[in-house]
Amino acid sequence: MTKKDFYKLRIYCNLALIATAVISGLSFVAQKLGMLYIGPFTFNTLRCFIGCICLFPAISLFRSLEPCKPEKYKRKQLIKGGFTAGMIIFIAFTINQYCMIYAHAGKAGFITSLYILFVPVIAVFMKQKLHLNVKLSIVVAIAGLYLLCVKEAMRYEIWDVFLLISAFFFALHIMVVNQYANRVHIIKLSCLQFLTAGILSLPFMVIFESPELSSIIAAWKPVLFIGVIVTGVAYTLQIFGHKATKPVVAALILSSEAVFAVIGGMFILGETMTLREIIGCIVMFGAIFLSQTPDKLRFNFNKQIRKQRQIN
Repeated sequence: MTKKDFYKLRIYCNLALIATAVISGLSFVAQKLGMLYIGPFTFNTLRCFIGCICLFPAISLFRSLEPCKPEKYKRKQLIKGGFTAGMIIFIAFTINQYCMIYAHAGKAGFITSLYILFVPVIAVFMKQKLHLNVKLSIVVAIAGLYLLCVKEAMRYEIWDVFLLISAFFFALHIMVVNQYANRVHIIKLSCLQFLTAGILSLPFMVIFESPELSSIIAAWKPVLFIGVIVTGVAYTLQIFGHKATKPVVAALILSSEAVFAVIGGMFILGETMTLREIIGCIVMFGAIFLSQTPDKLRFNFNKQIRKQRQIN
C-alpha cells in the first residue's frame, strides 16, 4: 500500500468512526424507551442477537474485506478476537445499561465517555507512543464533554463507580478491536462478538428477569433500532474505522457521540441548546481536529523544540 492509499484509507476510516458516533449519539433516546418495557439483560440479549443475525447477509456480500492470510490463521484469530471482544462488550453493555436505570443521563454520558482517558493509559502500558497533539486533544475533549454533559453540580453516587468501570471496559474493547481489525474479516468479527455477548446475556435474562412476550413486542421499535442500526451497523463501522486509525484517536472521534446526542435531541425532540452546550460542542470538535494534525506539522513543531533546546 502506497502512502497516498494509506491516507485515503485513513480518511474513510475516520468517516466510518464519525458515522458510528452519530448513530451512537442518536441511540440514547431509543435505549431509554426500550428500558420502559424490558430489563437491561433482556435488552442486551435481544440487541446482540439481532445485531448478529442482521450481519449474516453482509458477510458474503463483502468478501473483499477478507485479509490475504492462510485460512487456518484467520479462523484461529477470528475465534480468539470475536470471543474476547464479545466477552468485554458484554460486561460493558451490562454495567452501562443497568446503571442507566438509576443514573442521570448527562452525568452517565460524561462518565461513560471517559474511555477516552482509559484508552491512552492502556496504550502507554502497551508501549504505544502518544504524540503531543493527541495528549492535548484528550485534555480538551474531557473539558468539552464536561461542558456538554454535566449541567449541575456533580454529586457522587455508587452508580458513578460502576459507570467508570463500564468506561474502562469500553476502552478495553476499543484496544482489542484495534488489534484484530487488520487480521480478520471485520464483519465476521463483529458478528461473532455479538453472538458471544448475546449468549453470555441469555442466562442472566432468564434468571433475573424472565420477560413476557407482550413486553418484548411493546419494545420492538427501540430494540430493533438498537439491534440493527446501532449494534449491527455502527459497531461494524467502528471495527472498519480501526483499520487505519490509532486507538487513542479513534476513541476521541467516538466520544463525539455526546455532541450528536445533544444535536439529535435538538432536531428530533425539539430541545434547545444552551450556550454551555454550544461551547462544549465546539471544544469537542476542536479536540478531534487537533488530534488529526498532519504529521508534517508535528515534525516541524518537534524540530523547533529540539532547536530551541540546543540554543539554550
